[in-house]
Amino acid sequence: MASLQPITRSLFQIALGGVNLFVIKDNGLTLIDTGYSRSLEAIVNALYRGGESPDQIKQIVLTHAHPDHAGSAAALQRQLGVPVLAHQHEAALLEVGLSGQAPIHRSPGFINWLIYQAFIKRGANTVDPLVVDGHLNHGDVLAVAGGLQVLHTPGHSAGHLAFWLKQEGVMILGDTCQNLMGLALSTVYEDRALGIQSVLAIAQHNFDQAVFGHGRWIRKGASQKLKRAFSRLQNQT
Repeated sequence: MASLQPITRSLFQIALGGVNLFVIKDNGLTLIDTGYSRSLEAIVNALYRGGESPDQIKQIVLTHAHPDHAGSAAALQRQLGVPVLAHQHEAALLEVGLSGQAPIHRSPGFINWLIYQAFIKRGANTVDPLVVDGHLNHGDVLAVAGGLQVLHTPGHSAGHLAFWLKQEGVMILGDTCQNLMGLALSTVYEDRALGIQSVLAIAQHNFDQAVFGHGRWIRKGASQKLKRAFSRLQNQT
């Protein structure tokens, strides 16, 4: 049963069947990602269990358009009447109900093969279309929790975004990479080499904690751990 897991004073995680969503509490709620389609009820229930009301959601921010991250964005937008924000590349897809157009390439390893076979290979390439109310660009800062900085991290998808809650020392990485069984590549990328470059660019920032769309929260030394893991990967490619 999904609930609000505290990460920092302002940031909370909702784990929904293999994908993590995030809630920032500050003058209402900012929801980062929305899970698969038909996740609305689970999100609402998780908020209530955490003592929050979905009516407090002021905006929905998307890391990217893939159906495990944007699948319930349209339903939540209809239900709550709140703005949805995304990178312009992802917005163009979301507004016509697509989760991607470019070919994707599976990352090496048995776990990635298993996830790809089970969830991605035959999965839908569509989401319910929605209106994206605002475009987010690299370097933008959203006025929540002392400033939520937008970082463009292409590779997994062309318009993928990460978010740096700088004041609280935590990076919200989405599918820039994953931490299921240790730090690793996400299961698929449109451009794997570019994805590695994006992780290494993120790691130039100084943050102690990191959270992921898939996998476990890193509580200490996150930027240095990313730098070490992905420098090795870059050297192998």
